[in-house]
Amino acid sequence: MPNAAMNTTQMSSSINRLIPAGYININTRSIHVDADRATLLRYEREDHRNNGLGGEHFSIVIDDAGQLKGFTHMDIVLMGGTLPTREHAREIALDFLREMTPDLLPRMEIAWIKPHDETIHAMRNGQRESVILTGMKVKARNLADGRWFWVIVGTNEKVMVFERDIVWITFPGRRKTEKWLHDQWLVEQNRKPATATSRLAG
Repeated sequence: MPNAAMNTTQMSSSINRLIPAGYININTRSIHVDADRATLLRYEREDHRNNGLGGEHFSIVIDDAGQLKGFTHMDIVLMGGTLPTREHAREIALDFLREMTPDLLPRMEIAWIKPHDETIHAMRNGQRESVILTGMKVKARNLADGRWFWVIVGTNEKVMVFERDIVWITFPGRRKTEKWLHDQWLVEQNRKPATATSRLAG
């Protein structure tokens, strides 16, 4: 038991280190991820720059056992710049997994490593515009359970997105696991009837 408590403390400390400076928690909600209970925390810039859904934010999902399920850091500082090479992105991803989710490593199979775009909205020249943030995505499968996970490394050579335990439905070819870290998905849920939204938020 002492070891378990120590691991929980270490995990909490590691998760706290992921939160970028200058960001504050603006929302915490209980959710379900593939029927399992979890918590979604959203942080936005303390100076309120480009806040709100679709803007700059750091969001993180943690399950009831304190395990990191995923996070995303969308910040215009990641716009432009030079992407890490595929090999360097792989090294950064493996270092991250060793520290944060070592259980994924023993049966890990990398599917591919290639650039990946994320879109946010930001005020530029007095107008709200779409901004593309490109990272190098290391996509892998956990052969132990068949679920997918990935690490996206930004131009600053830090992890900007991590997601794990993603269930994929081969036919008709779509993701089953909810997209709590994706603002566009959250917007779509808000447009649904209240009864459907409440079931998702439960």
